[in-house]
Amino acid sequence: MTTVFSAFEETARAHGAKPFLQVYPEKLELSYAQAGERIADLARIYGRKGYGAGHRVALKLPNCADFLLHFLALNSLGVSVVPVNPDYHRAELEYVLQHSEASLVVDLAALQRFDPRPAPPPGSAAECALLYTSGTTGKPKGCLLSNFYFLYVGQRYVEEGGLCALRHGEERLITPLPLFHMNALAVSTTAMILTAGCVVQLDRFHPKTWWRDVVDSRATIVHYLGVMPAILLQLEPTPLDRAHRVRFGFGANANPKDHAAFEERFGFPLIEAWAMTETGGAGYIAASREPRHVGTRCIGKPRGSLEVQIVEDTQELLVRQSGTDPRRGFFSGYLKDADATAEAWRDGWFHTGDCVRRGEDGSLHFVDRRKNIIRRAGENIAALEVEAALAGHPAVGQVAVIAAPDSVRDEEVMACVLLAPNAQADRETALSIQDWCLDRLAYFKAPGHVAFLAELPVTSTNKVQKARLADFAVNPSNSFDLRERKRRK
Repeated sequence: MTTVFSAFEETARAHGAKPFLQVYPEKLELSYAQAGERIADLARIYGRKGYGAGHRVALKLPNCADFLLHFLALNSLGVSVVPVNPDYHRAELEYVLQHSEASLVVDLAALQRFDPRPAPPPGSAAECALLYTSGTTGKPKGCLLSNFYFLYVGQRYVEEGGLCALRHGEERLITPLPLFHMNALAVSTTAMILTAGCVVQLDRFHPKTWWRDVVDSRATIVHYLGVMPAILLQLEPTPLDRAHRVRFGFGANANPKDHAAFEERFGFPLIEAWAMTETGGAGYIAASREPRHVGTRCIGKPRGSLEVQIVEDTQELLVRQSGTDPRRGFFSGYLKDADATAEAWRDGWFHTGDCVRRGEDGSLHFVDRRKNIIRRAGENIAALEVEAALAGHPAVGQVAVIAAPDSVRDEEVMACVLLAPNAQADRETALSIQDWCLDRLAYFKAPGHVAFLAELPVTSTNKVQKARLADFAVNPSNSFDLRERKRRK
């Protein structure tokens, strides 16, 4: 097999009656054979219009069956897809379409009258998909991803083993993650295709109906976002908490304080993993074996042909494949940005921008994004650690910790807080939030500034867009200044 579609076709020939896709809330279920028929029909329509190798088609669709069916139909013709967040505003959409040079946009309106316009002359691109990064600090970069990348990341998941061992023809993987991102489109979908499993795709995460859907769909695997365990733990206990068939959850960035509590209540392990769109399966790490060091942000040990290096002064994680091709299985580069690609791969290593520490047993523990490290008076402070501590304060609904400029200490810790219901945005609450942190972390990690916001800007996967909080950092007068209370005891 050389493409995602050829892998699907091989599975469909051997296991046509097995379920391939179930979508919620419609509860539509398609077998491999049924999906194959729909994919073939779509491919004929695209083919008659001239679409083939070298073309890109933008899929501006929500999580739905049509997304995966169109993806596989286009893949069968050699067409690359450009998954687009359907919630993009006009300027965001125009940037992606112009930058990607997509020949066609497929959205919900187009599906109602599906008759794609004729394709332009074919180009020379050889890719499976063009995925754009979230753009939390600037314009999104277009990551060129090959069919080999997709197959490699799926196979890497299949081979992980341990607590993540996949059973051929038996798994039903439920995910609320967006199909326009790498996890749902590449990891979940390809792994299920390679093992004759079923993708249970939700339109989005619905906390109140989550366990009902998990039980109803007979899911055996859950893919989660970091915020999901915390939200689910806040729900009132019900018999559905343990009525499911889930063997493990797979995700990243669960709050350490929620990790053990979640496993105890719901009865299955949360496997914390690390990867990036750029690294795919080539730079993927997962804590799939004991000891998992639950509650420490452990992401496991590098396995197989993955080589890692931790930069001594910054703790930045560098990764590559061993052997003569260090980029094997990684992204093919940033579209139209050879300089950014070369910078990411300088000195023969991919620079992840993520900081980790190595435990005594060799396991890696995620610290934070390098750009989220606050440098205060010579101390490196992980914003993620401070956020995890503050999240337990009763007045804190959500929190983002950023760096504010400081003329004496270079940078100071600032907490941007979205208050919980009935909490007051006053100095007393700000003092309480700072004291909460002083009781739990070293004094220098506590916020010196506390700002109360009406909302936190987030991406489609609920990652806070910290670049958009820059005004609060540049103008700390918008916050409560508590710096004088930060003293070594």
